Amino acid sequence: MVNNRRKVGPLLIILAGCFWGSMGIFVRRLSSYGFTSVQIVSIRVTLAALIFSGLLLARDRSGFRISLRDLPLFLGLGFGSILFFTICYFTAITMMSLSTAAILLYTSPIWIMLMSVVFFREKLDRRKILALALAFAGCVLVSGISGNGITPVGLLVGLGSGIGYGLYSILGTVALRKYSPFTVTTYTFLFAAAGSWMICSAGDMISKFSAAPDLPFLLFFCILTALVTAVIPFGAYTLGLQTVEASKAGIIATIEPMVATLIGIVFFSEPLSILSGLGILLILGAIVLLNWKRKQSAQA
Repeated sequence: MVNNRRKVGPLLIILAGCFWGSMGIFVRRLSSYGFTSVQIVSIRVTLAALIFSGLLLARDRSGFRISLRDLPLFLGLGFGSILFFTICYFTAITMMSLSTAAILLYTSPIWIMLMSVVFFREKLDRRKILALALAFAGCVLVSGISGNGITPVGLLVGLGSGIGYGLYSILGTVALRKYSPFTVTTYTFLFAAAGSWMICSAGDMISKFSAAPDLPFLLFFCILTALVTAVIPFGAYTLGLQTVEASKAGIIATIEPMVATLIGIVFFSEPLSILSGLGILLILGAIVLLNWKRKQSAQA
């Protein structure tokens, strides 16, 4: 039973990365209605919080009970990770090219690995370092980095997105020692939603909903956005963290830019360069390398 869970763990992380990779489809569609980046974030996390709360209520009402001493942990997950990294990422996009912003976001495995060594005493072996190098190089090639310069502020904001993104793996691992994945994800998004409403210009966002000519479809699409880009991937990722080391999970999740590139080719007719194709192979190689080690260890 335990071995089966360990086999499923990496698959759940891969599933999460695949769903996150589809985010561009939903963000571009919602942007066409005039919603700002922060408002799209608020829509996404608020609906995800409601869905997670409904699932937890139906599954186990006792899951809503948490210790007051753990409130800082969930505040860190909601504000410090989900809300912080998303705002930093969208801000970085407005300050630099999308490719550069994506590369800075995907410095997250580096931060996860460093924090895992410090807080969890995880071993930093050669295989992990090689997988990390392959994954990061793959992200650089897939994103198609250009020679565009970035300001020091832009660099800090971009790196902030990577740190906040990686922080979910670290704090999520700590929270899972005491609480179920449903409790962790529910409170994470409840706090993220509460924070988003403080900065999203709620009145303006509501007026955009009122002015939409196809309000029923827009509401359905918003729910679909929350399910595909938040509920399913974060639920899968959190479940995966139960059996996958945080540092490995961070590297495996770098499948996201690969999926985003493929979606761009299929849905938006974006060309696939030789370098992007090589980047995809490097990311896949990093994932295979990590899981090959797990298979070898199990056989031993």
